[in-house]
Amino acid sequence: MHNTKEKIVLASIKLFNEHGVASVRLQQIADETGISVGNLAYHFRNKEAIVSSVYEKLFDEFRQLLSTYLLTPSFADFDGQMAGYFEFFKTYRFYITDLFSAEHPLPDIQAEWEMFMNKMILQIKNRIDFHVSRGELLPESSQGTYYLISESIWMTLVFWIPQQTLRRKPVTEGRYRTAVWNHLKPYFTQKGLDTFELISPVLSQN
Repeated sequence: MHNTKEKIVLASIKLFNEHGVASVRLQQIADETGISVGNLAYHFRNKEAIVSSVYEKLFDEFRQLLSTYLLTPSFADFDGQMAGYFEFFKTYRFYITDLFSAEHPLPDIQAEWEMFMNKMILQIKNRIDFHVSRGELLPESSQGTYYLISESIWMTLVFWIPQQTLRRKPVTEGRYRTAVWNHLKPYFTQKGLDTFELISPVLSQN
């Protein structure tokens, strides 16, 4: 069973997803948690403290997700991390407005977001280089091509869910992963195609 502080954090995430971080008031969080504002203040002195705790949870999960990088050297490993990204960005949907705030009320959070996003792109580029070295992706046709593709994959991982939601399109894990793989398919070698065939049936089931 969740303790009260955990319930407050989970209620806050739900409300942030529905209304945005800036719009949610302490009274709403208290009501969603089923406690009084006074009880809420006992656990968190202000909204900023709640936001910090939400981000502590968010960044801890993101850190764990990044740590799954190359657990096994395979396309399946990359596909598994994609599935993790899907669950993460679906769970913390409020990130899309908070991530790009011109002046974030908590600058440390904005700085950490930037660090995580840069690490994502670096991991993607390293994955591509690794699969080129294994003969599963074609060598780079011109310098910088795979870095640009890494950025495009990053944009898909981060922005696919909100843009699909905005356009009232289905948001499923299979479609998400397919959208990412489509960036790399034109660069598969025959060996890469044969390897990808082993995981493509799984995509069609989601």
